[in-house]
Amino acid sequence: MPARPLPAPAEPLDDRLTAAVTARVGAARFNLWFKGHARFEPAAGGVRVVARNEACREWLEHTFGDAVKAAAVEVCGGPAVKWAIEENGEPGTRNPEPKEEEPFAALGAGGAPAPCPANPNRGLAPPARQHDLFGDPVAPPKPKPKRPDPDADALAAPPASARPGRRWKALADFVVGPSNRVAFASAVSVVEDPGQAANPLVLHGPTGTGKTHLLEGIFAGLRKRGDRPVYVTAEEFTTRFVQASRLGKMAAFRRQFRECSALLFDNLNFVATKRATQEEFLHTFDALTSDGRAVVVTTDCHPRLADELMPELADRLLGGAVWGLLPPDADTRLEILRKKATGGHPAIPDGVLKSIASALRGNARELEGAVNGVRHYARVTGRPVDPPLVREALGDLLRHAVRVVTVADVDAAVCAVLRLPAGTLQSKARTWAVSHPRMIAVYLCRKHTAATYGEIAKHFGAKTHSTAVAAEKKVRAWLDGDKSVVIGNRDWRAKELIDRVERELQR
Repeated sequence: MPARPLPAPAEPLDDRLTAAVTARVGAARFNLWFKGHARFEPAAGGVRVVARNEACREWLEHTFGDAVKAAAVEVCGGPAVKWAIEENGEPGTRNPEPKEEEPFAALGAGGAPAPCPANPNRGLAPPARQHDLFGDPVAPPKPKPKRPDPDADALAAPPASARPGRRWKALADFVVGPSNRVAFASAVSVVEDPGQAANPLVLHGPTGTGKTHLLEGIFAGLRKRGDRPVYVTAEEFTTRFVQASRLGKMAAFRRQFRECSALLFDNLNFVATKRATQEEFLHTFDALTSDGRAVVVTTDCHPRLADELMPELADRLLGGAVWGLLPPDADTRLEILRKKATGGHPAIPDGVLKSIASALRGNARELEGAVNGVRHYARVTGRPVDPPLVREALGDLLRHAVRVVTVADVDAAVCAVLRLPAGTLQSKARTWAVSHPRMIAVYLCRKHTAATYGEIAKHFGAKTHSTAVAAEKKVRAWLDGDKSVVIGNRDWRAKELIDRVERELQR
């Protein structure tokens, strides 16, 4: 009877586990992540995986825990897997060794894999693919520096009102006159009693009439009281809104402008054609006013005359106090010049200031520029300030200071505002769409030009001057009764239409 062959010696446990795990994860991944970084050892009821360090153990358990557990079931007949780390060259664990009869811990609570570490490669030896053909280590590529995002940096910067170093104008330095008295009083009331002042406060008028000065004065006064106002221009608000929308940081943007005690918004007309920005400002406006916090807005025209504004926004603005500022009159111009000339060198005599005030009919910035120009010219030439020096220093400014308005200028302004073709007012048409604008033009010609009734009537094609006289009387009656005028398909309040034409004349 032939002898039976002896059974082959059993394959070591770690070799069998290596083969089983390799079959599940692939030879390339096993060599990259297990070889040289972990080893398998037998344990009661299962297997122990000993890793080089804690980071290696977390990464292997999180990534290959299920594959090792399945391999342990195949090789050892039991699913228990113990994950351990080397401690001083000896296998060790993070927790005390469990008793022999206790089962080993599973992969994680409820069998879920442990969370992946923030840097899974920390502590691991460089993988084989980071060596060249001769076995020398290859330096890992340097991470590319993060490119700065100008939009993110600009959005993170504080608003202009929170930046140190800026000098704010004070209400005490504002020159009050008939053209701005009511607006100034309203600004003072916002500072002295914010809860009782009209909300919102809208200040409108042409450039250089003091709107921004009043707004800065309100900001400085409220901050001196200990409040937390925010001053922002429409341009800055729009820029921050676009940046926040692109970066997905609208919550932070809204906190900047809705957690303040008062919002001071300069140059609202900048957002006239920007629908999305208007909507965002409208929501900010509602959030502030509903809590009783003050909103002060400046713009270049009355809200009712701003066709580009959303009707909802224009309606909100009309719900408060709306005050206009006009170019200063002669007395106010003289006071502005005196204030700008105080304390400077060389001194400017009061008689010279009076002559400048009567010659210049511009805004406060133009007057301040005149004072600076006269002083600089006097210092350069070494001459005293007198009328001849003023004429030399301000020659160009004085020549262009007085603009003569002609009948043709008024005709063009009316046609521009009402979008009528040039020459419409000189036609023989008698429809309201032509006759009413022609009456408005006649009234403004008498107000802003030195033309006689006969000259005006001749320009607009009338036979006698009595037609121009009747047209002026008709418009005056409209203004006295605050009546509306039908022009085309729209009703205009006579005062609003004349205000708009006059603004067109000032351009």
